[in-house]
Amino acid sequence: MTDTTNALPPAEGLLTIGSFAARARLSPKALRLYDRLGLLRPAHVDDTTGYRYYRAAQVERARLVFLLRGLDMPLARIAEVVERQETDGQAAADLVTAYWADVEERLAGQRTLAHYLRGRLSGRSSELYATFEVHTVDVPEQWVITEKRHTLVEELPVWIPASLARLEAAAEECGGTTGSPFVVYHSEVSQESDGPVESCVPVADPEAARTWAAQHARAWNTTARLEPAHRLAYTRITKAQVANPQIHAAYEAVEAWLTEEGHTYAGPCREIYFTDWDTSGPEDEVCDIAFPIQPG
Repeated sequence: MTDTTNALPPAEGLLTIGSFAARARLSPKALRLYDRLGLLRPAHVDDTTGYRYYRAAQVERARLVFLLRGLDMPLARIAEVVERQETDGQAAADLVTAYWADVEERLAGQRTLAHYLRGRLSGRSSELYATFEVHTVDVPEQWVITEKRHTLVEELPVWIPASLARLEAAAEECGGTTGSPFVVYHSEVSQESDGPVESCVPVADPEAARTWAAQHARAWNTTARLEPAHRLAYTRITKAQVANPQIHAAYEAVEAWLTEEGHTYAGPCREIYFTDWDTSGPEDEVCDIAFPIQPG
């Protein structure tokens, strides 16, 4: 049955939904939504009529929910903030600060992406690619230990460093590292496509590598394999350029160069991390964006 503003409260101190909505400066419709979402439950619901009743003390929570929804905050985080606010206002404020920092970081990335897309759609792609110099290098065959995983793009910033750290630690059991770690993209990785992606570390001892990979295959989907000799076309980017959309522009710059030079792809693209990420600054070169190509 529909709540009414004229229904009598079942006990002194309770407000009808209409009276409470007026005091909270919200609509009854909004209050019903907050109830349905589990963000603001009525103090009492009449078993017979279904009328909702609230306490005056719930006004502050109702207004807080309304304001937090204005930030497009997810429901789970709203619930966390309003619950924390009742016992620790500063902790609740810190939750809002952390959420908004995430929002601003996302907006900054989207702003940069919009700038990139405007240039691309207006036919100025060549200007975007001009900052990336493309070179080639011949890489000898090498044994690598690897982890492979299906993952979406938002998980990469966590999984890549974690997997490479595990592999570099394991390399000590495999004769040590013999080259820079790299990440191979066997298929598209995006918000809709999950690869797979393979983290790789070159090692010196093939037999030890095979033994280690067999021992850890179940936990980390590890392998040891021989990476054949190949030629790479690559461009070098800074730590700041690893972020979207700059890294996409780097990939497209190499692909545009391959088309212009008439080269043929010989394998999946990869990112080669040749220096310590944690100690590098935003303008330090940290990574090669590379494509295997046919020699010639």
